[in-house]
Amino acid sequence: MGAANVVPGVSGGTIALITGIFEKLIHSIKSFDALALKYFFSGRFKQFAQHVNLLFLLAVFTGVFVSIISIARIFGYFLEHHPIHLMSFFFGLILASIYFVGKTIKKWNAPVIISFVAGTIIAVSLSVLEPAQGNSSLWYLFICGIVATCSMILPGLSGSFVLILMGNYQLVMIDAVNNLDIKILSPVVIGAVAGLLMFSNLLSWLYKKFRNPTIAVLTGFILGSLGIIWPWKTEVPATNEVGEIMYKDGETIIEGYNWFLPEHFNTEVLLAVVFIIAGIIVIWATETLASKKSRKH
Repeated sequence: MGAANVVPGVSGGTIALITGIFEKLIHSIKSFDALALKYFFSGRFKQFAQHVNLLFLLAVFTGVFVSIISIARIFGYFLEHHPIHLMSFFFGLILASIYFVGKTIKKWNAPVIISFVAGTIIAVSLSVLEPAQGNSSLWYLFICGIVATCSMILPGLSGSFVLILMGNYQLVMIDAVNNLDIKILSPVVIGAVAGLLMFSNLLSWLYKKFRNPTIAVLTGFILGSLGIIWPWKTEVPATNEVGEIMYKDGETIIEGYNWFLPEHFNTEVLLAVVFIIAGIIVIWATETLASKKSRKH
């Protein structure tokens, strides 16, 4: 999940869904409720740890941290020097995951098909939307926090990309973060925490009551995100209100892409195809190992 965050268009939620921990992750986040607070502040730390599945969360987020300072740096290098090959690998990985996630749907019927199509349309629409104008009002910053956090845990949706669409990426992620502007960051953080808790409860409830349509929507999100991960594209830089290109840490912020097909089948294209196949094999191997482990238990 940590390594995926380096690659534009790949969300941590996608990797969580592919590896089969998404539902458990949502349930664990949802467990930070009033009872968890009661356990924690009364010093009953063992009950608190069991209630929120603390060991699982520590394992996941320790892995994220380790990845960010190790594997993600390698991916960052490839993203800078060999972007087509890196994106090809993730394209194959996401492409295969559509099948393996979709096959967990136990019954395909009209509501499930409609959910799948709706999820795909939503994800594709987000990838081609024009960014809105920025807004620094407290209520809008609060909504930005909610939406960005929800999109971060949803497969196929990037939190940073959603902030760009809402027009507040530069205000929040660049200006406010670099200047530690509490006035801007506070409503965003409050919205992010509230959104994470509310949305995890909603997703958990949807999984229990409408499991097949929910997985279908998430599978549609993943399918709709393939356009952002397509290896052959040119980047469209994000601009502010006066038309200036936006940067973060010296890097251009991207608001969209222009897609194309390679004109010639050369060595670069051949290697890209090899990386796509490698991504597919990684998902197939992961699913095979997981199936064998499940049968043993």
